[in-house]
Amino acid sequence: MKSYVMHSIGETGFMEKPRPEIGPDDALLKPTKGLVCTSDVHTVSGGLGEKEDLTLGHEAVGIVEEIGDNVERFKPGDRVAVGAVTPDWDSLAAQNGHPSQSTEPLGGVKFTNLKDGVFAEYVHVNDADANMASIPPDVSDEAAVYVTDMMSTGFSGAERADIPIGGTVVVFGQGPVGLMATKGAALCGAGYIIAVDRSTNRQELAEFYGADETLDYTEGDTVDTIMELTDGEGVDAAIEAVGSKATFENCIKVTRPGGTISGVGYHGEGEHIPIPRVEWGLGMAEKDIVTALCPGGRLRLRRLLRLLKRGKVDPTRMTTHEFKFDSVDDAFHLMDTKKDGVIKPLVDFE
Repeated sequence: MKSYVMHSIGETGFMEKPRPEIGPDDALLKPTKGLVCTSDVHTVSGGLGEKEDLTLGHEAVGIVEEIGDNVERFKPGDRVAVGAVTPDWDSLAAQNGHPSQSTEPLGGVKFTNLKDGVFAEYVHVNDADANMASIPPDVSDEAAVYVTDMMSTGFSGAERADIPIGGTVVVFGQGPVGLMATKGAALCGAGYIIAVDRSTNRQELAEFYGADETLDYTEGDTVDTIMELTDGEGVDAAIEAVGSKATFENCIKVTRPGGTISGVGYHGEGEHIPIPRVEWGLGMAEKDIVTALCPGGRLRLRRLLRLLKRGKVDPTRMTTHEFKFDSVDDAFHLMDTKKDGVIKPLVDFE
């Protein structure tokens, strides 16, 4: 089968690989739609270390091609979504409420980390009954593919932020995850949402997804502006969806005492993330710092698909470009350069 791989750090391309073999609890998926993620670009740059001929990609929906003998909930021909994170559900971490981590940090991240990813003609899915969900007939593949990562990750940033009904929230970064964090904050009942991003089209999308105020961080001091907008009190919750030291520091600075800083950004560079000492209350301001990785599992996917079915969210507004599978390298280059107003490139396998 044809696979799009990371040959080594900084080098990608297509190669032929054997069709995956499945075990009794597994499934084989023939992908129909996929999405290129900025974290894929980080991976190629070495964010997860050296990889040799590892198939890239972790966001896909498709048709079940084959199932293992123990798989009970699915059959060949079913249209399904598979989570970007596919934990081993019998691991101690999963049983302790942290399935994304599995038996080691990031151990639930199988695709492009511990095994081949989804940019191939066939995809192996471990623990299929727990890691896939059926797509409702009236939900398109283009919409459904967003539940695999962007919606799940962005919403988790809002869910973990402990947003009070009517509370104030700032979301730093309005890429796909940040936009879904903005929408998640609205769904959680936030009363005032501030979205920070320099891109005009991303600001417009942020407003579509529920932002009450948009700020361009290149125009003035963002921290001062947020403090002014909140009458000097700071926000109840700050969501970091960029993965940079500067935005993390700003989250600490603008969060009120007793508030929450929720991190869903990919910190792919540097050894340490500094915390502003004074704004942290010398360590005693009771500001909670929480982090999240894309929650996986059938229950999570079903809930997100229900939002699509009921028209609560339209993630397809984030699709700015479309590519055939044969041109996925162009999609990667676009996501790397962030040119042409790209937000999310959709990959069509059909």
